[in-house]
Amino acid sequence: MNWLILIIAGLFEVGFAFCLGKAKGAAGVSVAYWYAGFLVSLAISMLLLIKATQTLPIGTAYAVWTGVGAVGTVLVGIYFFREPADFWRLFFISTLILSIVGLKFVSH
Repeated sequence: MNWLILIIAGLFEVGFAFCLGKAKGAAGVSVAYWYAGFLVSLAISMLLLIKATQTLPIGTAYAVWTGVGAVGTVLVGIYFFREPADFWRLFFISTLILSIVGLKFVSH
C-alpha cells in the first residue's frame, strides 16, 4: 500500500510542476489560481511522501518520488508545453523508469 501512496505522491509532484508551468504563462487572477494549485499539490505530495517513509526506506522512497516526478514532469512538458521529444530524451526517461522499477524489486 505504501508503494501506491508513494507513486501518488510523485504524481502530485508532477501536479505542482504543471501548475508552475501554467502560472508562468498565465495573466491576471488566473495566476493566483495556478499558484494555489501549486501549494495544494505540494502539500499533498509532501504529506503522502511522509506517510510512505514511515515504512519504506527514506533513500528508496525519495529516489522513487523524485523519479516519478521527473518522468511525469518531462511527459507533461512534452504533451502540454510542446517541449522536444527527441530520441535521447525518451531514451533516458526510459532508463529512469527502469531504475524506479528496479528499486521496487530490490527494496525490502
